[in-house]
Amino acid sequence: MVEQKRLLIVDDEQGIRLSLRGILEDEGHTVFEAASAEEGLAFLENDSVDLMFLDIWLPGMDGLAMLDVVRTRFAALPVLMISGHGTIETAVTAIKKGAYDFIEKPLSLEKVLLAVERALEFHALKQENTELRERLAAEDPGGPMGASPVMVSLRGQIARVAPLDTSVLITGENGTGKELVARALHQGSKRQDQPLVALNCAAIPEELIESELFGHEKGAFTGADAPKTGKFEMAHKGTLFLDEIGDMSLKTQAKILRILQEKTFERVGGSRSQHADVRVIAATNKDLPAAIQAGEFREDLYYRLRVFPLQVPPLRERDGDILLLADYFTATLAQELNLPPFLLASQARKALVRYPWPGNVRELKNFVERMLILYGGETVTPDQLPQEFHEVMPLVDKEGAFLFEEAFDGDFKAARSAFEARFLATKLQECDGNISRLAESIGLERSYLYKKLKLYNIQGA
Repeated sequence: MVEQKRLLIVDDEQGIRLSLRGILEDEGHTVFEAASAEEGLAFLENDSVDLMFLDIWLPGMDGLAMLDVVRTRFAALPVLMISGHGTIETAVTAIKKGAYDFIEKPLSLEKVLLAVERALEFHALKQENTELRERLAAEDPGGPMGASPVMVSLRGQIARVAPLDTSVLITGENGTGKELVARALHQGSKRQDQPLVALNCAAIPEELIESELFGHEKGAFTGADAPKTGKFEMAHKGTLFLDEIGDMSLKTQAKILRILQEKTFERVGGSRSQHADVRVIAATNKDLPAAIQAGEFREDLYYRLRVFPLQVPPLRERDGDILLLADYFTATLAQELNLPPFLLASQARKALVRYPWPGNVRELKNFVERMLILYGGETVTPDQLPQEFHEVMPLVDKEGAFLFEEAFDGDFKAARSAFEARFLATKLQECDGNISRLAESIGLERSYLYKKLKLYNIQGA
């Protein structure tokens, strides 16, 4: 049941106000009324509500004009627009201006209650996400790392080594957030007011990597029409982050080793030595001991970089962080893309936790962005998740038995999908696994039936 809230109805028709009031008070809400936009704004100036119904057509200031004022002065207030003269264009305009939903008159009891429930859930999610974003921003200024035990331990190690000039080697799979760890190390160091300069060693061609690192003098090589400042020079007094250090050539590795030992370097084509007061943080997704055995990485450089090793665990080993990060990305990306956040139904949230996330945090962020584009402002149910999620959370097990406990958790859409899956699995068994016979017996097109069977992970003969 929806938590009891304070609601405001702004409509010039007394009959509509009384009708809505009766519906909402029966649900236990406290309801206030206003017959005009001006009266409604005056009420909001002196009192607060959790949700507002706003008619489009009002005497004096109309509903869309009032909506503009509300979005400016009471930005967090969810608004449900109502009108007896609704058009698609009006509805689109209202939504673009920031209304949560648009309901046409005559008002349906079911539509009103469903709209109220969703709007209040949406508002609660926004508030939670705002608080979450603020809390995580305070804990991790460069972005969220997580709150699982392994990440709490990692943050503790970062806090210990960050204030020192010790070289750090960060290891972990692609997409785990190694750069985020590097930023946290820099932010916690005595060099935090100086530059943090990053270089992806895998993204720079071999013939240009030395110029990128050390800079070059004019005329040092064909195309060097002007002198260039390298990353070491740019990072003087600050931090240099060498990402994907395992992809660096042996020749360049030797020069990096010399800088770490002697604290000096020369530009390409130059002869003047320059002092390098730089803290070096390196990262890789490769197995460097194996690369040393294969003759692809210098052992002496490895131990120079690995004074203090930090291992960033994959997301699949951080169950407690998956939903935390999903909620964080939903809030931040919704703001960046100017899209309404989405809600994840309980079974969909379980599917996220069970999914192995081979692309780690980067994959999770991309998933959230895709869901925002497709379902912003909606509740995402399990059947709306990409196919890879259904493979880790089927509604039917390998023996064809229906998984009741995975289907019913107070979510109507999940329960409906679960019933559909059980029906299809049972009927397919009666047809001895013959999909053509099943399609004919239940009156479905084969192409549509195939999609449903694939969705629910039901196998035919």
